[in-house]
Amino acid sequence: MVFVFQSALEQQINPNSEPEYSLNAQGQAEVILQQNRQGHYVTSGTIHEIPVTFLLDTGATQVSIPAHIADQLNLQATGQGIANTANGQVRIYQTHLNQLSIGNIYLYDVDAHINPGMKSDKILLGMSALKRLEFSQTGKQLILRERN
Repeated sequence: MVFVFQSALEQQINPNSEPEYSLNAQGQAEVILQQNRQGHYVTSGTIHEIPVTFLLDTGATQVSIPAHIADQLNLQATGQGIANTANGQVRIYQTHLNQLSIGNIYLYDVDAHINPGMKSDKILLGMSALKRLEFSQTGKQLILRERN
């Protein structure tokens, strides 16, 4: 009973634990995401082929990775700075992602930062990644498509 309830709860938080993907008529990789109960787009993906959970955030300039996840991914800080977030200014550390993926969409050489103040287990998938994709929303569905 607990297993069934936990699975149902996880599905409400991340309805895209196995995102639906295909190639469209033009041969472009395409991923279809469903909104969660809170109206967000959360999906499973990978960074450096290690499974992670992304929260799509068009308001975030870069991909933003909580420090505890950055440690698990063995990411190296290459510089530091200050970021303005919904919770005020925070010190962040620049890093670089060789590869990230969602479904059959792969992005290479993506700028990101490590945010020690984030306690979430989700990575904010910001515009340093999303600007490389086409995306369109219809109802409670978001279609991500690789650019030619």
